[in-house]
Parts: sequence; structure tokens; C-alpha cells
Amino acid sequence: MDQWRVAVLGDGGVGKTALAVQTYDPTIEDAYCKQFVVDDHMCFVEVIDTAGQEEYATLRDQWVREGQGFILVYSITSRSTFDRLEVFHQSVRRAKRGNPIFLLVGNKCDRLLDREVSREEGAALSWQFGCDFFETSAKTGLNVERVFTALVRALRPTKAISAGTEESAKDVKKKKCIIL
Repeated sequence: MDQWRVAVLGDGGVGKTALAVQTYDPTIEDAYCKQFVVDDHMCFVEVIDTAGQEEYATLRDQWVREGQGFILVYSITSRSTFDRLEVFHQSVRRAKRGNPIFLLVGNKCDRLLDREVSREEGAALSWQFGCDFFETSAKTGLNVERVFTALVRALRPTKAISAGTEESAKDVKKKKCIIL
């Protein structure tokens, strides 16, 4: 069974907890766990609901180091939450190095009349970040399951690469070279 730790990042009030709770059963503290099937394969995802406020930056850094995948969330009804995503994106890239797996989520799409961030702007930022983009409604459940399914699909190749590296290292140890 695949096991993943996913951190949900974004400003306070964007709906991070609502997204995590929508499809995941709460366990201890601010982590939510769920077993589900993606492409006929069972997986277990632990979602870390990070605090968006700046006073929790130290804890957020720890959660980022422990995370394998990252969901960057903003509210489509708040331009400022969208504008701050670069801060969260760069924070993860500094902590994880390499190419961390991201998804970009514009939440609260059930409130279209209050929209401040267009779908096109979200799509453009996801292209800039090199990740998939979804608009969701944690209130109605729209696209929430799709977000976590897409993230598992994006994470799976990283497991295959690391497993392949480990196997290659084992194979190297088994082979012996004899010079005559």
C-alpha cells in the first residue's frame, strides 16, 4: 500500500481545514488520514493541516520537511491569499530542494459572485509553478476527491524513482569486478 504525507499550505481562512475534513477522518492534532483506492491500488494519505498565520511559521517549516506532497490553497474570493502563494511555494522549495510535488487549489468556487481571482489567473500560476490546478468547494465537496487523487498520481513516480535507486544500489553491491 502506498503511504503519503501531504501538507496543505495557504493563508488563514482559505479553507485548508475544510478541504482536509471533507474527505478525511480526523485523527490526532491537525492530521487527517484516509485510505482509498487510486487506479486499482490502495493508498493511505496523511494530510497535515498547516496553520497559515505567520506566528506558526516554525511549525509549518517542520511540517514541510515531513511532507512528500504539497497542496497550495487560496480562496478565489480573496486576492491577498492568492498573492501570498509565492511565499508558501518558495518556503517549500527551500526546505525540500529538488522538485517537490505541488497542486494548486482555488477554494470556495461555490461563491462565484464574490470572486476576486479568475480561473485563468489560477491556471497561469499553476503553469508557473509547474503543477496541476483545481478549483474546489470544500462546502459542497466539488473536486475535493479529485485533488487528492491527482496528488497521489503525481507522487507515485517519485516512489518508483526512489525504489529504482535503491534497487540499483543493491545491484551494484552484488556485482564484483575482477581485474587480471
